[in-house]
Amino acid sequence: MKYSALTKIIIFILIFTVTASFLESKKKEKAAYKFKITKQLPATSVKHQGGTGTCWIFSAHSFLESEILRAGGGDVDLSEMFIARHAYTDKATRFVHMHGDANFSSGGQFHDVTDQIRKYGIVPENIFSGKLKGQFRHNHGELVTILRGFLDGVIKRRGKKLTPVWMDAFQAILDIYLGKHPGEFKYKEKTYTPETFFKSLQINMDDYIEITSYSHHPFYKKFRLEIPDNWSYDRNYYNVPMNELLDIASDALKNGYTFGWDADMSDKFFSKDKMDVALVPEKEWEKWTKKEQKEKILKPVKEKNVTQEMRQESFNNWTTTDDHLMHIIGTAIDQNNKKFFLMKNSWGTDRKYKGFHYISEEYFKLRTICLLVNKNSLTDEMKNKLGIK
Repeated sequence: MKYSALTKIIIFILIFTVTASFLESKKKEKAAYKFKITKQLPATSVKHQGGTGTCWIFSAHSFLESEILRAGGGDVDLSEMFIARHAYTDKATRFVHMHGDANFSSGGQFHDVTDQIRKYGIVPENIFSGKLKGQFRHNHGELVTILRGFLDGVIKRRGKKLTPVWMDAFQAILDIYLGKHPGEFKYKEKTYTPETFFKSLQINMDDYIEITSYSHHPFYKKFRLEIPDNWSYDRNYYNVPMNELLDIASDALKNGYTFGWDADMSDKFFSKDKMDVALVPEKEWEKWTKKEQKEKILKPVKEKNVTQEMRQESFNNWTTTDDHLMHIIGTAIDQNNKKFFLMKNSWGTDRKYKGFHYISEEYFKLRTICLLVNKNSLTDEMKNKLGIK
């Protein structure tokens, strides 16, 4: 078959373009971060929090589900929206009692989940999904707007005093958007209430504590962490030096315990361009060229040596904020044997590592807000320092 000169040129250009594109992609693939998982503890499947601010529930539940697995209780999918429904109610009560001078949002902290479970129990996901009929993913945008608007109306006291039915009306909104509170239910051929189902799970909410590291409070003492989503003003955050916080995390994983991780995700190098690798590059973001800022990080970069002072400063100037709560289930190393944590997220599986992220130790030191750990994962020395029995 004979080709014209023009056809031959077109074919040559096509072959050259495809080959160049292939070689470039192989070059990028070769240069990119490569991870080897060194430890991965049992965990349930990755979930998607959808359009909600309930990462605190998804992460705490993921952690508790791993705790149930560790205790030999099997694979259980706990209902996030059962906790959200009760939390909205408790927040509304506080908001009204405080005449509106309190935080009402969809956010929260790890202790909110353990507190709600203590008070109300828990149910499986298939008993209370909290989704509207035909809804594929959660979306609380409209719900939270309506709830807040309703509460703003209540505290205006247009009738001179609060009516005795405002909470009934509030509950009716939750019934419509999330579903009515389940009473007795059947699960795996047994009948439960939320309270008795919780008792069957072989986990004790008193085993779980929150630990942080900030030098504006004394170390080895408990204090109230000053973040907006600590809406209940909990004063039970244990405070330890930054390097000991890292040791606590590493020791937990080494001893077979996962932990909840509250951290800043607004950092430019958290999941840059969906790479799902969190880093603290030595070179400041503002010093990167526009071209560098547009490109992905294609190879391991040198990171800063994070100090306690840097950590404190980033909290004080709001470059580290309470953005997102996640679940750390293991460890990994990159191609240079640098250590990373393996994090399970609640953004679904449509990402580079199918719902998991890799967190460098420097990022962990700089951007961690707090941890949720099983106190039994602590060393005896750390328990003594914190006065934990």
